[in-house]
Amino acid sequence: MRLNLLPAVLLCSLLSLPGPAASQEITRNMPVPVLDLGRYAGQWYQVAHLPFFFQRKCVSDTTARYTLQEDGNIEVLNACTTAKGKRMEALGVAEPVPGNPGSLRVTFAPKWTTWLPMTWAPYWVLAVDPDYQWAVVGGPDRDHLWILAREPEMDAQLYARLVEQLGALGYPVDELVREAHTLGSP
Repeated sequence: MRLNLLPAVLLCSLLSLPGPAASQEITRNMPVPVLDLGRYAGQWYQVAHLPFFFQRKCVSDTTARYTLQEDGNIEVLNACTTAKGKRMEALGVAEPVPGNPGSLRVTFAPKWTTWLPMTWAPYWVLAVDPDYQWAVVGGPDRDHLWILAREPEMDAQLYARLVEQLGALGYPVDELVREAHTLGSP
Protein backbone atom coordinates (compact mmCIF):
# COMPACT_ATOMS: atom_id res chain seq x y z
CA MET A 1 0.00 0.00 0.00
CA ARG A 2 1.45 3.33 -1.04
CA LEU A 3 0.87 6.34 1.22
CA ASN A 4 0.57 9.83 -0.14
CA LEU A 5 2.81 11.86 2.16
CA LEU A 6 2.07 15.26 0.67
CA PRO A 7 -1.04 15.98 2.80
CA ALA A 8 0.81 14.94 5.97
CA VAL A 9 3.84 17.09 5.10
CA LEU A 10 1.59 20.09 4.37
CA LEU A 11 -0.30 19.63 7.63
CA CYS A 12 2.94 19.43 9.63
CA SER A 13 4.23 22.54 7.85
CA LEU A 14 1.07 24.50 8.66
CA LEU A 15 1.19 23.41 12.30
CA SER A 16 4.78 24.59 12.61
CA LEU A 17 4.08 28.09 11.30
CA PRO A 18 4.37 30.85 13.90
CA GLY A 19 1.04 31.79 15.46
CA PRO A 20 -0.16 35.19 16.65
CA ALA A 21 2.79 35.58 19.02
CA ALA A 22 5.05 36.01 15.99
CA SER A 23 3.42 39.39 15.30
CA GLN A 24 4.82 40.56 18.63
CA GLU A 25 8.36 40.28 17.30
CA ILE A 26 9.75 43.32 15.51
CA THR A 27 12.28 41.90 13.09
CA ARG A 28 12.52 44.59 10.41
CA ASN A 29 11.91 48.29 9.99
CA MET A 30 8.90 47.85 7.75
CA PRO A 31 5.17 48.32 8.21
CA VAL A 32 3.19 45.27 9.27
CA PRO A 33 1.74 43.43 6.26
CA VAL A 34 -1.74 43.26 7.81
CA LEU A 35 -3.49 46.01 9.76
CA ASP A 36 -7.18 46.06 10.58
CA LEU A 37 -7.93 49.78 10.76
CA GLY A 38 -11.26 49.07 12.42
CA ARG A 39 -9.48 47.38 15.32
CA TYR A 40 -6.65 49.92 15.31
CA ALA A 41 -9.09 52.81 15.65
CA GLY A 42 -9.87 54.14 19.11
CA GLN A 43 -7.94 55.52 22.05
CA TRP A 44 -4.21 54.86 22.52
CA TYR A 45 -1.91 55.99 25.33
CA GLN A 46 1.65 56.96 24.54
CA VAL A 47 3.93 54.76 26.65
CA ALA A 48 7.20 56.10 25.25
CA HIS A 49 8.47 58.17 22.33
CA LEU A 50 11.57 59.60 20.75
CA PRO A 51 11.70 63.37 21.32
CA PHE A 52 9.90 65.11 18.48
CA PHE A 53 9.57 68.88 18.15
CA PHE A 54 5.77 68.71 17.76
CA GLN A 55 5.62 67.21 21.26
CA ARG A 56 8.14 69.55 22.89
CA LYS A 57 5.48 71.12 25.17
CA CYS A 58 3.98 67.77 26.24
CA VAL A 59 4.99 66.45 29.65
CA SER A 60 2.32 63.85 30.45
CA ASP A 61 -0.94 62.14 29.55
CA THR A 62 -0.28 61.96 25.81
CA THR A 63 -3.00 60.16 23.89
CA ALA A 64 -3.97 59.54 20.30
CA ARG A 65 -7.53 58.86 19.19
CA TYR A 66 -8.02 57.41 15.72
CA THR A 67 -11.49 57.61 14.18
CA LEU A 68 -12.33 56.00 10.84
CA GLN A 69 -14.02 58.33 8.40
CA GLU A 70 -16.49 57.47 5.62
CA ASP A 71 -13.88 58.29 2.94
CA GLY A 72 -11.48 55.65 4.32
CA ASN A 73 -9.18 58.14 6.00
CA ILE A 74 -8.59 58.36 9.74
CA GLU A 75 -9.14 61.41 11.88
CA VAL A 76 -6.24 61.76 14.32
CA LEU A 77 -6.69 63.63 17.59
CA ASN A 78 -3.48 63.88 19.61
CA ALA A 79 -3.66 65.38 23.08
CA CYS A 80 -1.31 65.92 25.99
CA THR A 81 -0.82 67.89 29.18
CA THR A 82 1.76 70.70 29.11
CA ALA A 83 4.15 71.79 31.88
CA LYS A 84 1.62 74.51 32.75
CA GLY A 85 -1.06 71.86 33.33
CA LYS A 86 -3.07 72.76 30.24
CA ARG A 87 -4.50 70.20 27.87
CA MET A 88 -3.21 70.70 24.33
CA GLU A 89 -4.75 69.06 21.23
CA ALA A 90 -3.77 68.66 17.59
CA LEU A 91 -6.21 67.47 14.95
CA GLY A 92 -4.92 65.74 11.84
CA VAL A 93 -5.71 63.14 9.25
CA ALA A 94 -4.06 59.89 8.25
CA GLU A 95 -4.43 58.21 4.88
CA PRO A 96 -3.71 54.55 4.19
CA VAL A 97 -0.95 54.02 1.63
CA PRO A 98 -2.43 51.90 -1.18
CA GLY A 99 -1.03 48.39 -1.31
CA ASN A 100 0.66 48.60 2.09
CA PRO A 101 -1.83 48.06 4.96
CA GLY A 102 0.55 48.95 7.82
CA SER A 103 1.72 52.15 6.18
CA LEU A 104 -0.13 55.42 6.57
CA ARG A 105 0.75 59.01 5.89
CA VAL A 106 -0.30 61.65 8.37
CA THR A 107 -0.59 65.41 8.42
CA PHE A 108 -1.56 68.04 10.95
CA ALA A 109 -1.22 70.88 8.42
CA PRO A 110 -4.19 73.02 7.37
CA LYS A 111 -6.32 71.24 4.78
CA TRP A 112 -5.58 73.80 2.07
CA THR A 113 -1.85 72.88 2.25
CA THR A 114 -2.20 69.11 2.09
CA TRP A 115 -1.55 69.05 -1.65
CA LEU A 116 2.09 69.78 -0.78
CA PRO A 117 4.06 66.53 -0.28
CA MET A 118 6.13 68.02 2.57
CA THR A 119 3.05 68.37 4.76
CA TRP A 120 2.74 64.56 5.03
CA ALA A 121 4.87 62.26 7.19
CA PRO A 122 5.18 58.48 7.04
CA TYR A 123 3.44 56.57 9.83
CA TRP A 124 4.50 52.93 9.86
CA VAL A 125 2.85 50.50 12.24
CA LEU A 126 5.90 48.30 12.89
CA ALA A 127 4.15 45.89 15.22
CA VAL A 128 0.74 45.41 16.71
CA ASP A 129 -0.49 43.01 19.35
CA PRO A 130 -2.80 40.28 17.97
CA ASP A 131 -5.51 41.69 20.26
CA TYR A 132 -4.66 45.30 19.36
CA GLN A 133 -3.70 46.11 22.96
CA TRP A 134 -0.34 47.70 22.05
CA ALA A 135 1.38 48.97 18.91
CA VAL A 136 4.75 50.32 17.84
CA VAL A 137 4.90 53.12 15.27
CA GLY A 138 8.01 54.35 13.49
CA GLY A 139 9.23 55.33 10.07
CA PRO A 140 11.81 54.68 7.39
CA ASP A 141 14.42 57.05 8.83
CA ARG A 142 14.16 55.76 12.42
CA ASP A 143 13.93 59.37 13.64
CA HIS A 144 10.48 59.02 15.20
CA LEU A 145 9.11 56.24 17.32
CA TRP A 146 6.10 55.75 19.52
CA ILE A 147 5.15 52.83 21.75
CA LEU A 148 1.39 52.87 22.29
CA ALA A 149 -0.99 50.90 24.48
CA ARG A 150 -4.72 50.79 25.13
CA GLU A 151 -4.08 51.31 28.85
CA PRO A 152 -1.92 54.04 30.44
CA GLU A 153 0.62 51.47 31.68
CA MET A 154 2.44 48.67 29.87
CA ASP A 155 3.87 45.48 31.34
CA ALA A 156 7.56 46.12 32.13
CA GLN A 157 8.77 42.88 30.52
CA LEU A 158 6.84 43.58 27.32
CA TYR A 159 8.20 47.13 27.21
CA ALA A 160 11.78 45.90 27.72
CA ARG A 161 11.38 43.30 24.97
CA LEU A 162 10.02 45.86 22.51
CA VAL A 163 12.82 48.31 23.32
CA GLU A 164 15.43 45.59 22.83
CA GLN A 165 13.98 44.65 19.43
CA LEU A 166 13.78 48.29 18.34
CA GLY A 167 17.38 48.87 19.40
CA ALA A 168 18.46 45.91 17.27
CA LEU A 169 16.75 47.61 14.31
CA GLY A 170 18.80 50.78 14.79
CA TYR A 171 16.34 52.98 16.63
CA PRO A 172 18.06 55.25 19.22
CA VAL A 173 16.23 53.63 22.13
CA ASP A 174 18.54 55.25 24.68
CA GLU A 175 16.73 58.51 23.81
CA LEU A 176 13.23 57.13 24.49
CA VAL A 177 11.13 59.24 26.85
CA ARG A 178 8.76 57.27 29.10
CA GLU A 179 5.35 58.85 29.46
CA ALA A 180 3.68 59.71 32.74
CA HIS A 181 -0.09 59.23 32.88
CA THR A 182 -2.07 60.86 35.64
CA LEU A 183 -5.52 61.08 34.06
CA GLY A 184 -6.19 57.32 33.87
CA SER A 185 -8.41 55.46 31.42
CA PRO A 186 -11.60 57.15 30.19
